[in-house]
Amino acid sequence: MGKFSDIIKSDTPTLVDFYATWCGPCQAMMPTIDQLKSKKGAQLRILKIDVDKNQEVAAKYKVRSVPTLILFKKGEIIWRQAGGMDLKTLIAKTSV
Repeated sequence: MGKFSDIIKSDTPTLVDFYATWCGPCQAMMPTIDQLKSKKGAQLRILKIDVDKNQEVAAKYKVRSVPTLILFKKGEIIWRQAGGMDLKTLIAKTSV
Protein backbone atom coordinates (compact mmCIF):
# COMPACT_ATOMS: atom_id res chain seq x y z
CA MET A 1 0.00 0.00 0.00
CA GLY A 2 2.99 2.32 0.37
CA LYS A 3 3.20 2.61 -3.39
CA PHE A 4 -0.47 3.67 -3.63
CA SER A 5 -0.01 6.40 -1.02
CA ASP A 6 3.09 7.69 -2.82
CA ILE A 7 1.23 7.90 -6.12
CA ILE A 8 -1.75 9.84 -4.74
CA LYS A 9 0.59 12.31 -3.00
CA SER A 10 2.17 13.43 -6.27
CA ASP A 11 1.57 16.85 -7.84
CA THR A 12 0.00 15.12 -10.85
CA PRO A 13 -3.74 14.66 -10.21
CA THR A 14 -4.58 10.97 -9.84
CA LEU A 15 -8.01 9.58 -10.66
CA VAL A 16 -8.62 6.29 -8.86
CA ASP A 17 -11.29 4.08 -10.39
CA PHE A 18 -12.52 1.63 -7.76
CA TYR A 19 -14.22 -1.19 -9.68
CA ALA A 20 -15.11 -4.89 -9.60
CA THR A 21 -14.85 -7.40 -12.43
CA TRP A 22 -18.45 -8.55 -11.84
CA CYS A 23 -19.86 -5.00 -11.95
CA GLY A 24 -21.82 -4.11 -15.11
CA PRO A 25 -21.64 -0.31 -14.66
CA CYS A 26 -17.87 -0.66 -14.06
CA GLN A 27 -17.48 -2.49 -17.36
CA ALA A 28 -19.58 0.20 -19.06
CA MET A 29 -17.25 2.92 -17.68
CA MET A 30 -14.06 1.31 -19.02
CA PRO A 31 -14.25 2.87 -22.53
CA THR A 32 -14.96 6.27 -20.96
CA ILE A 33 -11.94 5.94 -18.67
CA ASP A 34 -9.81 4.92 -21.67
CA GLN A 35 -11.02 7.96 -23.63
CA LEU A 36 -10.25 10.19 -20.66
CA LYS A 37 -6.73 8.78 -20.52
CA SER A 38 -6.15 9.48 -24.22
CA LYS A 39 -7.51 13.05 -23.90
CA LYS A 40 -5.69 13.99 -20.68
CA GLY A 41 -2.39 12.20 -21.36
CA ALA A 42 0.32 13.13 -18.85
CA GLN A 43 -1.90 15.74 -17.13
CA LEU A 44 -3.74 13.02 -15.24
CA ARG A 45 -2.68 9.67 -13.81
CA ILE A 46 -5.38 6.99 -13.73
CA LEU A 47 -5.30 4.01 -11.37
CA LYS A 48 -7.76 1.15 -11.50
CA ILE A 49 -8.29 -0.59 -8.16
CA ASP A 50 -10.18 -3.90 -8.05
CA VAL A 51 -12.08 -3.71 -4.75
CA ASP A 52 -12.17 -7.49 -4.42
CA LYS A 53 -8.36 -7.71 -4.58
CA ASN A 54 -7.71 -4.51 -2.60
CA GLN A 55 -10.29 -4.57 0.17
CA GLU A 56 -8.03 -2.69 2.60
CA VAL A 57 -7.66 0.32 0.28
CA ALA A 58 -11.36 0.28 -0.58
CA ALA A 59 -12.27 0.22 3.12
CA LYS A 60 -9.84 3.04 3.93
CA TYR A 61 -11.60 5.32 1.44
CA LYS A 62 -15.08 4.06 2.41
CA VAL A 63 -15.90 2.71 -1.04
CA ARG A 64 -19.38 1.25 -0.58
CA SER A 65 -20.43 0.90 -4.22
CA VAL A 66 -18.70 0.47 -7.55
CA PRO A 67 -17.74 2.17 -9.67
CA THR A 68 -16.45 4.90 -7.35
CA LEU A 69 -14.12 7.52 -8.78
CA ILE A 70 -11.88 9.54 -6.45
CA LEU A 71 -9.59 12.32 -7.66
CA PHE A 72 -6.49 12.95 -5.53
CA LYS A 73 -3.95 15.75 -5.70
CA LYS A 74 -1.05 15.93 -3.25
CA GLY A 75 -2.72 13.24 -1.14
CA GLU A 76 -5.99 15.16 -0.75
CA ILE A 77 -9.34 14.07 -2.12
CA ILE A 78 -10.54 16.88 -4.35
CA TRP A 79 -13.53 15.13 -5.93
CA ARG A 80 -15.40 11.88 -5.48
CA GLN A 81 -18.42 10.23 -7.08
CA ALA A 82 -20.05 6.83 -7.07
CA GLY A 83 -21.63 5.59 -10.26
CA GLY A 84 -20.98 6.08 -13.94
CA MET A 85 -20.81 9.31 -15.90
CA ASP A 86 -20.21 10.57 -19.40
CA LEU A 87 -16.84 11.64 -20.80
CA LYS A 88 -17.68 15.37 -20.92
CA THR A 89 -18.56 15.43 -17.20
CA LEU A 90 -15.49 13.36 -16.33
CA ILE A 91 -13.19 15.72 -18.24
CA ALA A 92 -14.71 18.72 -16.45
CA LYS A 93 -14.37 17.11 -13.01
CA THR A 94 -10.73 16.12 -13.57
CA SER A 95 -9.61 19.52 -14.85
CA VAL A 96 -7.75 20.74 -11.77
